[in-house]
Amino acid sequence: MGSPLLNDKTQVVRDAQEFTDWLATYLAEMEFMPAAQATVVRAFGMGTGARALLVDADSAKVRIRHYDARMVVPLTWDKEGTTECAFVTPAFYSGRAVDQLQVHLRGREGYRIETACFDEAGSEVAPVDVCPSYETGSEWPTFAIVMPAIDNTRVDMSPYGKSVFTDAVDALQAVNLAFDAMISEVDNWKMRVFLSDVMFDQKEDGRGRKVSIPFGRQDCTVFRKAMSTEDTIQEFAPALRTDAQAKALRTALQMLGDLRGFGISYFDFDGAGYVKTATEVSSDNSALMCNIRRHERVLKKAVAGICRAMMTVERSLDV
Repeated sequence: MGSPLLNDKTQVVRDAQEFTDWLATYLAEMEFMPAAQATVVRAFGMGTGARALLVDADSAKVRIRHYDARMVVPLTWDKEGTTECAFVTPAFYSGRAVDQLQVHLRGREGYRIETACFDEAGSEVAPVDVCPSYETGSEWPTFAIVMPAIDNTRVDMSPYGKSVFTDAVDALQAVNLAFDAMISEVDNWKMRVFLSDVMFDQKEDGRGRKVSIPFGRQDCTVFRKAMSTEDTIQEFAPALRTDAQAKALRTALQMLGDLRGFGISYFDFDGAGYVKTATEVSSDNSALMCNIRRHERVLKKAVAGICRAMMTVERSLDV
């Protein structure tokens, strides 16, 4: 879902063209879109991701950091979404590993970002030039939660999203099983040649005994028939069942695509035997396009919200 949802054609625009141009330049400088696409990929796989502002007051710059579900700790939320959140990231200070905690809290004057660092023993560390508390002045949340547009009904009032793989684990296992079975079929049922002892040269083993010279220990095609002089060369070539295995794999792929909202034909093989591209499928797969539109509405809100907060904080730094 990462590529069709966020790509080079994605734009963030405002009513005034000068703001649109400024945003395009600013986001390009921080390489926002590639990082945002990677965030979408992780968020859809893990259920939750996030973006949050990182303010460098000394250089008067505002950056956007990206987080996956392991780093996101919602603090205040309701059915409308998360309003306060903490983010935990690993870092290094003076050669020591530390955990950096950034908390985005809502106050009367807008959002405030509090930062603290802790070492491996849990003791607080105070790195130089790190502001423990910064008033952003932004009425907009200085972070944005990213998650798929899938209802999370398994956990009541959970602030976390639902992974797109939640209901498709069995389908993934079926794809893996069918693919392994097809490859094993080709490997296990290739031709074997059985040769009589008389077809092998012999040599002494150092104890005065004569032993047959094998073709090689890694050879799994030619085998020696001990104590046999009949049928000096015998072939064994069983019939492959790849057609049945390919049909099972195709069924598993169809099931996976259907359960994950791509539609039954997204991962399916066509008549030529290769997997269809997204462009080929989207023309006749309404399920895929409907799901993309649902996810786009959720992602649009997250991107617009973090950009509003970024512009507000950037404007306050320029004053």
